[in-house]
Amino acid sequence: MPKKEMSSSNWWEEKVVSRLIRYGCGSQRIMDLRSEVIPHAQGKVFELGCGAGANQALYDSTKVTSFTAIEPSSTLLEFARQAAAKKGWEAEIRSGLGENIPFPDESFDTVVCTFTMCSVLDQARSLAELRRILKPGGTFLFAEHGRSPDANIARWQERIDPLWSRLMGNCHLSRPVTAAIEKAGFSVTESARQYRDGPRIVSWMEWGSAVKPLPT
Repeated sequence: MPKKEMSSSNWWEEKVVSRLIRYGCGSQRIMDLRSEVIPHAQGKVFELGCGAGANQALYDSTKVTSFTAIEPSSTLLEFARQAAAKKGWEAEIRSGLGENIPFPDESFDTVVCTFTMCSVLDQARSLAELRRILKPGGTFLFAEHGRSPDANIARWQERIDPLWSRLMGNCHLSRPVTAAIEKAGFSVTESARQYRDGPRIVSWMEWGSAVKPLPT
């Protein structure tokens, strides 16, 4: 069969955006933020949008009994699998989307989402899927950039979003983080929010943990 040609948009995302994500999301300032969140993971862990695998070095192997992740980019999947080999642990890392996570209800003790909610196709649906696969009482660990609390900056985020998302693999600057997690039915137990290094339009960060409430 003739080889399928890659479209210009797919080429941009796989060859350019994937590498920008690998290096940008692996920068020291972002790794410092990840390190405040990831070591709290325990038990059976699922990570949505594992990217190039930057989080894997931060998981505590003595607390994590299994690691599963999905990632839509074929280029980043390969990087993530290389990160697993470097860590020396067994990991199930497969292609997938947050809107349709391919695992049964209540499969995991911890779900993790870092710098991914900005780029999923449907934020509410992806959060609902994370809630579905998390065991009651389980932990949701998150670290994301998102919508600034300052109205003027938020307006600029909204103005830039259409172009930014086209160039940066559907990444959005103006999506809410903690509020969206609470709206999805999680109870936020610990959170921090502040501007980190960089221009304010791209540097508002929110991170922490939430739980899936036990049934009443």
